[in-house]
Amino acid sequence: MDFWILFTKLLLIIFIAFNFVQVNISDIAWIVLALLLYFSVNISKHIFKVNTVSVILLLLSMGISVVSYYFLHPLFSLLLPLSIVELAAKFIDKKMPILILSLIPILYLHEQIQPIYGLVAIFCLMIFSITSISSEKLEKNEMQIDAMRKSLQKLTKNINDNTEYIRQSEYTFKLEERNRISQEIHDKIGHSLTGALFQMEAAKRLMESDSQKATELLQNAINISKDGIENIRMTLKNMKPPTEQVGINRMKLLMDEFNSKEQIKAILTYEGNLEIITPIQWKVIHENVTEALTNAMKYSHATQISVEMKILNRMIRVEVKDNGLGTDMIKKGLGIIGMEERTASVNGKIIVDSSHSFSVTTLLPIQS
Repeated sequence: MDFWILFTKLLLIIFIAFNFVQVNISDIAWIVLALLLYFSVNISKHIFKVNTVSVILLLLSMGISVVSYYFLHPLFSLLLPLSIVELAAKFIDKKMPILILSLIPILYLHEQIQPIYGLVAIFCLMIFSITSISSEKLEKNEMQIDAMRKSLQKLTKNINDNTEYIRQSEYTFKLEERNRISQEIHDKIGHSLTGALFQMEAAKRLMESDSQKATELLQNAINISKDGIENIRMTLKNMKPPTEQVGINRMKLLMDEFNSKEQIKAILTYEGNLEIITPIQWKVIHENVTEALTNAMKYSHATQISVEMKILNRMIRVEVKDNGLGTDMIKKGLGIIGMEERTASVNGKIIVDSSHSFSVTTLLPIQS
């Protein structure tokens, strides 16, 4: 805003300087001095931002204009309206009273200068109003940007805190799980093996003196060892998650990673008994879906991809379909050939359809 106000005043000074006619040579020095003094005062006003100093400098600027009008040249009156507008705007919000105040001096001016003074007063009010509105909008935008920056910093801090919390939680869960497994092995398997060791030590000592008792103790040790082995097997079985749980969670993780990195939205749906899918079939499904997602991201120009898994009576059907552009001719690259080879290795089949958008369907037989 300050720049445009100063620029307007400079234009007025240049206009006045080029319109001096019939000026005595002795008055030129005083005119130049008055113009320089006026411009220096106004520059000082924009340097000192204190409101009281600004008001004093504005009054001084108006005084220079009035004195120069009476003693040097009538055109100096054209410097008065913008100073009046600036001063009045500090105390009055409405534009019409400011315009009336800036036009009051027209009553005391020469008739020849009155029309141009009125035009300059209106022009100065328009410039001041435009610059004021622009300055307010700029200040409002800066405040919004600052608020958004603070909000972004706060969100970033929350994300970092949440990430650290998740990391610590995962580490704590791992420690708790390790502690639980260690305690379970100690309570069940450790006691069993210790009891079997005592039985075998006792049988060793009684081997020569009481063979029957030694045989009995050895049999007890064998039974205890069998129970220990069974406990180990049950513990490991309980620790190992079901295959279908691992498979579907891995697919969900693949979808989440894809959605977080790409602009295309991927949706996973599934129905049927997932327990009948074998680990090798899960591997083929996961790799085929990954390849199909990559191809759709590169070539389809789609906004959404659907991944649908259905367990039918005799087969497993996995379809990856996008809503992008199809093609009249399918060129089998390394990606599709790789999917066909992987699927064929488990007696399955790949169907590629590009008639409407693009879809890749994996068909796998259900193993009895």
